[in-house]
Amino acid sequence: MRHHHRRPAFTLIELLVVIAIIAILIGLLVPATQKVRAAAYRTQCQNNMKQMGVALHNYHGNYGRFPKGTDTIWGDHWYLSWMGSILPFVEQNALGKTVDPEYRRSMSPWGYWWSPGWGGYAPHAALGMVVSIYRCPADVRELVSPIDMGNGNVTPIAFTSYLGVSGTNGSAYDGILYHKSTVRLTDITDGTSNTFMVGERPPSLDLWFGWWYAGAGYDSLGTGDVVLGSRDFGYANSMGCPTSKVGYQVGTVNNACDQVHFWSFHENGGHFLLADGSVRFVALTANTVLPFLCTRAGNEVMNDY
Repeated sequence: MRHHHRRPAFTLIELLVVIAIIAILIGLLVPATQKVRAAAYRTQCQNNMKQMGVALHNYHGNYGRFPKGTDTIWGDHWYLSWMGSILPFVEQNALGKTVDPEYRRSMSPWGYWWSPGWGGYAPHAALGMVVSIYRCPADVRELVSPIDMGNGNVTPIAFTSYLGVSGTNGSAYDGILYHKSTVRLTDITDGTSNTFMVGERPPSLDLWFGWWYAGAGYDSLGTGDVVLGSRDFGYANSMGCPTSKVGYQVGTVNNACDQVHFWSFHENGGHFLLADGSVRFVALTANTVLPFLCTRAGNEVMNDY
């Protein structure tokens, strides 16, 4: 006679042990996965900046100077940013070819007396286009938002994670990328390896500052939109922010006052593109020397950072 033996089932204690082991494994794997993802974000962010550095130097090679941080309202390209100027050099030829025709059609990039019901001049097409190289992958938000420009003009505008370094502030004109700037390599007497050209600053929570294509900023100099200084006290005051918020420090998108200084989604610091084309991850502890690194000819003496 064949005897059938029932396979023993899990006891309650064994089941609890298995659940505990699974919980421990999840607890170990999740932080590891997050670290791997964070490292990948940092690498991609660094690569974005390196490509921008190559593009800025190629622009300099073609025109004998770096692009304007932002153009003047009286120029041929109202408020066009340095990022808009280097589009052909970041493998965005098709988008770059729209810039001049769009400005011939409408001098105002976000539309001139335009609304769906009133007519007028529609916004430039590039204004609402997300360019991947201009955004840090650690910022997972949808970086395009409809902005009410008045007169019923609701315009989709795309944003950037990177701002040109204007120097001390937007009106000091002592950096590399600022309002109407025409800086050449020979103007950077502090040394190209000692001067920042681009830094990280995620767009604000309300997505009102950080327009990559063209931006007037809070003061018509592009401040907060496409360029930023190391000590923009005027920008902070206009936003009702304390002067303690001016400086290199931790930030969050939930605090509107964190848009007045450089910061990033990366832990303990952020990336900066130097004038020699290299990219450096700069720790938050470098706050005291950051102003020296933002000027091109300050002749400052500083320690390593």
